[in-house]
Amino acid sequence: MSSRTPDRDSIVVRLRGVAGQMTTAVTRALEHHHPWFSDLSADERSWITLVAGAGINGFINWFAANSPSVHPTRIFDAAPRMMARRISLKQTVDLVRTTVDVVREQLAVLLPPDDRSVLAAAVTQYSAEVAFATAEVYAKEAESRGAWDEHIEAIVIDALMRADPGRTMLSRASTLGWPVSAPTFVVVGPEPEGTGYAVAALRSLARRRNLTLMAALHGHLLVAAVSAADLTLDSDPLVTASALEPRFGAGTVVVGPMCAGLAAASHSAVAAHSGAAAAHAWPGCPRVVSSQELLPERALAGNGAAVSCLVDEVYRPLVAVGADLLETLVAFLATGGSIEATARALYIHPNTVRYRIKRIAEVTGYSPADPRDAFALQVTVALGRLADGPEL
Repeated sequence: MSSRTPDRDSIVVRLRGVAGQMTTAVTRALEHHHPWFSDLSADERSWITLVAGAGINGFINWFAANSPSVHPTRIFDAAPRMMARRISLKQTVDLVRTTVDVVREQLAVLLPPDDRSVLAAAVTQYSAEVAFATAEVYAKEAESRGAWDEHIEAIVIDALMRADPGRTMLSRASTLGWPVSAPTFVVVGPEPEGTGYAVAALRSLARRRNLTLMAALHGHLLVAAVSAADLTLDSDPLVTASALEPRFGAGTVVVGPMCAGLAAASHSAVAAHSGAAAAHAWPGCPRVVSSQELLPERALAGNGAAVSCLVDEVYRPLVAVGADLLETLVAFLATGGSIEATARALYIHPNTVRYRIKRIAEVTGYSPADPRDAFALQVTVALGRLADGPEL
């Protein structure tokens, strides 16, 4: 036997008769009280009108059933799921509140006084359920969108690591709101152990530092493309990357060079990745290090870009200045960095050696007197000679 009484049946009949008027009143109230409603497109306004109408009809069905079997979440089925991406949660809350207020006002005008007390209590209960339904819809949408965004980020990061920055990659990055023309660099470091939230933790830290970031796991490495509104091509990426260091695992965090936009950032990604693979060869390697500082280890590991950089940007400029500098460098390295021993080996004054050591540093950017730089220069000389071929 039905639990509905004749009185409830008659109220439901009267409610259905005024449902259209209440929906129209809600639309007018939205236009009057909320400027954002008028700024929406015609399609978006029609979605909201459909949801408002579905909410009113849903209330009538819920009231008629006198049972919790009618779920308020279904009112959002009246509009496309994309509405949750186009209409903010705050705007949806405005919609719900306005609809409830207008329905209360309209019930006081359109229905007999005897109906109002029972309907007022019903509206209060139903509006609470709609509020929970709204939160549920947006929570599910946020979860779905978050998972999709992570999937897109992983695809973009993979394209950067494979040096495949095509139009498809840029298009996908654009869907995430990434400023594709902004200066960008890539950071590669170990994945933290004992946590399944490495990417989320890194992304959260980046937001607090006002950085724009895409990140993904690449094997056991955590890889991030980084940009920011205040970065320029002259900015030092090492400084910015140091702020993200706490979210990487134990080991070396390698920072690639700054690049002019996401399309060029594959260069940064490849450099950082090769640096991460070779960093263990430097016993005193800093926790956060630039890929440029790891050029010798990267070259020894077979990275072609590092070999070309050392040969073309260090060795050849040194040779172009004159044979005396290269000869002095080789002798200086062979004598363990001794000014006097180098002078004796070359039959020149020690001050001449000092002058030439200074010039070598000016030309190459590496000082033979510094142990780390001396190692880089020794590797460079060997690579340069190999590139030139044997003397016949």
